[in-house]
Amino acid sequence: MMPDLAGIPLVEVRRGVPLAAYTRFGIGGPAEVLAETSDAGSLAEALRMARACGRPVAVIGGGTNLVVADEGFPGIVLRYTADRIRADGARVTVDAGAELQALVDFAVERGLKGVETLTRIPGWVGAAVYGNAGAYGHSLSERIMRVTTTDGGPPRALTNAECEFRYRESVFKRQKDWIILSAVLELDNADPAELRRVADEIADIRDRKFPPTMRCAGSIFKNLLWDELPAQVAALVPPPVVREGKVAAGWFLEQVGAKGMVRGGIQVADYHANLIYNAGGGTARVLWALVAELKRRVRDRFGLELEEEVQYLGSSAR
Repeated sequence: MMPDLAGIPLVEVRRGVPLAAYTRFGIGGPAEVLAETSDAGSLAEALRMARACGRPVAVIGGGTNLVVADEGFPGIVLRYTADRIRADGARVTVDAGAELQALVDFAVERGLKGVETLTRIPGWVGAAVYGNAGAYGHSLSERIMRVTTTDGGPPRALTNAECEFRYRESVFKRQKDWIILSAVLELDNADPAELRRVADEIADIRDRKFPPTMRCAGSIFKNLLWDELPAQVAALVPPPVVREGKVAAGWFLEQVGAKGMVRGGIQVADYHANLIYNAGGGTARVLWALVAELKRRVRDRFGLELEEEVQYLGSSAR
């Protein structure tokens, strides 16, 4: 039995909403119920009611790294849309539903250094915290003081250490019930013009590699940490490929012929082996099959298990 989420103040509820419209890939079927709110207390109440009813429950954000099954999600999807950003000196508090680019622009305009290298990474701040987003040698976790979460009860603040951040990892990937509400960042004072120059240069590079209109999640697989590679594999990697202690997953994919692969409407870019996109008419089932094929090729050739950055929602998308 479905709970009466519409009875919770500040919660908007709709049924049968196609989730493709809420993902950057633009694929996926409908949610049985989609409930949205920008109020933390209402989200907590919705979480409690949704979980108590026994139906499957999922919480999503901007959908940049989300692959939804073609048949959709047979349960309740919650979406927390609070997007406030405010500064107290060099300390910035940002809600989980704020666009990451909005946070970057907010900081740059105020001469606050520390997130400018994240420019043009799509998606919301909550997901950026969840996946410890980063680029150009820096990760969001370097600037996080604390993260406020809820599991359906009162808000709980976690310190940076309690978030257990690692490369593209956090405690939230293991504690799925802990929903991110906001984060507090400690930034540094700097010249706004210099920060804008850095951000604009990065934006130009990323826009050429990942055009804003491309239906993709950016890089599909995590890069690999150099010091964790088996010795026999590390010996095969050309030194210029090792950057900031990591080897691009794209290098391994390129060695197994990934560039330009096509499966239905899903394609691998011919200029970037770690970029998979929906060229039109793509499905979650075909995307998953292509991801599985690429993982198999790298496993057979190098004995490595690539790990996706994307998250899956629904049975056929796993």
